[in-house]
Amino acid sequence: MKKAVFLFLLLAIPLFLSACMYPESERAESLMPHEDQLISVQDGVNKYRNASGGLLPIKTRDMDVDQYIKYPIDFSKIVPAHISKIPPNAFETGGIFQYVLVDVEENPSVKLVDLRIPETIRTVNVRKSANGGKAPIAEIVADNVYRFNYNLMGFKEEPTVLSPYSGRNLPLVVTGSGDVYVDYSMDLFTALQEYEGELEEGQDIRFLLYEDHPVVPAYSLPYTIDENREPVFMND
Repeated sequence: MKKAVFLFLLLAIPLFLSACMYPESERAESLMPHEDQLISVQDGVNKYRNASGGLLPIKTRDMDVDQYIKYPIDFSKIVPAHISKIPPNAFETGGIFQYVLVDVEENPSVKLVDLRIPETIRTVNVRKSANGGKAPIAEIVADNVYRFNYNLMGFKEEPTVLSPYSGRNLPLVVTGSGDVYVDYSMDLFTALQEYEGELEEGQDIRFLLYEDHPVVPAYSLPYTIDENREPVFMND
């Protein structure tokens, strides 16, 4: 237990210190997505791609990781050759966002991952490790998707993450294999009410969240629609 808590603190402290080292105005800059910065990085990616014969300025990741964090941008490949500096809100400069690429095959597009989300998931994993690697189940949400009993895990209140889309506090879920994810059901329900396009059962609908938003729904399970056009977890 002590080792697990110590490991978590060791991982969290650098992020906290890096934010504290900046003046208040710069710290606020590091916590917000900015369209001009996204445009600048997109321009740098496009220039690198053109100059390299189609290669992308990304870091190597295992291919089985979350699709939204699979292609992190390697700023050393575009700074200063194609853009002047790394954005203040990027993790590399003390910000809370990881710059990534999505749709790399058809239209490589720059998006953001909010790194506060994996920090919250990490706190749950630390408690889970202290509980023998298991999460006590409170409710079955879907096939192989569960709500965990946060009281039995030692939490005073349910751990949640702040939605970048709605500002809601979103709950977490755990799978039978013990992996923890954000539950975007509420945000997807809202998005579906506003979406007028065609959707099919079995189609991953998470694009509705980031199609017109800079932040991607990383650390989530795939969702589709049911016969009532409501969001449901997609079965494997």
